[in-house]
Amino acid sequence: MNLTPEQKAIGKENFAAALGSKRVRADFLKKGIQQGIASGNGLGAHYFGYDKKIDKPLRVAVLGTGDEGSVLIGAINPAFIEVVAIADVRPYNVHRAFHGDHYSPNAAKVRCGLLKKYGWKTEDEARKHVKVYGDWRELLKEEKDIEAVVIALPLHLHAAAAVAAMRAGKHVLTEKLMGHSVHECKEMARVADETKLHLATGHQRHYNILYDNAQKMIEKGLLGDLHYIRAQWHRGNLPGRDSWRQPMPKDVKPGDSLAEKLAGELTSWEKKLAGLKKAKKPDKKQIELWTKRVAQKKMQIEDRVIAGAVKDYGYQDVRIIDAGKTLYEGPPIEELIRWRLWDRTGGGLMAELGSHQLDAASIFISAMHEGKKQHPLCVMAAANRPLFPPDRDVDDHVYCLYEFPAPGFDAKDPHNNRKRISVAYASINGNGFGGYGETVFGTGGTLLLEQEKEAMLFRGSAVDDKTRVVDNRDKETQKRHPYSLASHPDGDSVAAALGNLALAGDLSRGYTEELEHWAWCIRNPAPENKPHCHPKLALADAVIALTTNLAARESRRIEFKPEWFDPASDETPEGVKPDVGRYA
Repeated sequence: MNLTPEQKAIGKENFAAALGSKRVRADFLKKGIQQGIASGNGLGAHYFGYDKKIDKPLRVAVLGTGDEGSVLIGAINPAFIEVVAIADVRPYNVHRAFHGDHYSPNAAKVRCGLLKKYGWKTEDEARKHVKVYGDWRELLKEEKDIEAVVIALPLHLHAAAAVAAMRAGKHVLTEKLMGHSVHECKEMARVADETKLHLATGHQRHYNILYDNAQKMIEKGLLGDLHYIRAQWHRGNLPGRDSWRQPMPKDVKPGDSLAEKLAGELTSWEKKLAGLKKAKKPDKKQIELWTKRVAQKKMQIEDRVIAGAVKDYGYQDVRIIDAGKTLYEGPPIEELIRWRLWDRTGGGLMAELGSHQLDAASIFISAMHEGKKQHPLCVMAAANRPLFPPDRDVDDHVYCLYEFPAPGFDAKDPHNNRKRISVAYASINGNGFGGYGETVFGTGGTLLLEQEKEAMLFRGSAVDDKTRVVDNRDKETQKRHPYSLASHPDGDSVAAALGNLALAGDLSRGYTEELEHWAWCIRNPAPENKPHCHPKLALADAVIALTTNLAARESRRIEFKPEWFDPASDETPEGVKPDVGRYA
């Protein structure tokens, strides 16, 4: 992961050249790709083969408009989806759903808000088009005309909301992880089958063009035989600056270590705004930005108004008890705002981060098996909490080693049962060095993918290997420029444009494409038209993440059972039988 700029340049050029090579290039539609690049709406329709628009946008409600819900709103293409209702108990999240997130330039880019997305001038105007609910259950009861829902609620509510929506006749796209437990995932899959409705899960790498091209490169043998994948997600979170332990309004929990944070920031930001307004030459753009930031901060503090009602939405007091002694406790609003920290409401590092990267690993490994999804054979894992105090259930670090079947694997053959591909994964807090991404090792080369946007390809066994993937230049040109790539040999400007985007890091992470394709599948019903991350595939990703949690807590090895991956089987790693009848 930690390459020099020169090494990265070599790797990116190799990947771009491989995209342009006839033997690994996907079957693009040249005009459509170029239009997609020009429009900025992504390349999904032309790349994955669905229409660039649908006759009538899908009428959708968004359940949960927090961090990920607002990301999904920001990824919507209005030609495919019309948001007509939202549900969130937090005033802060409702505000961000409409106005976007202005705490940083990147936040404003990925969480642009409904006003910008649909061109509405004010929130009052937007509310004429979008109804607002606190309780998602009330929304499903009242909004009879919606066709589908996007679920970005805390993990423990995914199954209940998805089942209720499908039984109300609504298609569903739920954020990852599919569900809080394997038996819940199987219940969701069974209800989807029962109702014949689309249930998609937001593992967006299935719509990321870089990952799709990586899979094609592996299928064509560009890396040789895969034998090892290393993935990581490193974050610099430390006590006092932890993105999962979000600040709460100071009066909802006296004595909280972050109690003064919001109030202090608001005072500071108001002073900043006042100073900008009093300047001799006021900067209108800065005044507009800081006006938005102050308004957003006020709404974050406004979450205090729901503190007394949070129990009505199913949230509980927080208590961490060890040996009969209470180590930590908090009110129900803390479980709501900091839901990722608790076992009851979240799934820790493997659910939030690791599930994406094990999904990516299985995509790469499937390329060695003619595109067929492969399930891991076993996992060995450990987790610990060396950094954070006992103010949470989740661990700081998780380390995992998986074995997947390689081509030719035969569990019953003593000679071939060792034909396995190893996958090592680590997710840590406290040090963000190396960031996140995947490194795929083959006998013929190495592929690096970083932060879902950059891809680098190296031939040979070292990252400083100067071997070129494509080089059909004459010998004199090669001599003058030994480390530069030729233009794409087949003159394919589409592949060249995609390669340039890959180098620039401008490709979509896949959110827009997953939403578009989900809507397109609903508008074009046919057995072959289904979201890439359908229930059986999403269940497999959940089995991997949740079984790893079981292994990590006890620092042990677990062998995966085939029945765990079958929606029709009652077998689950947690030993709880699925029961769709329990949903009233």
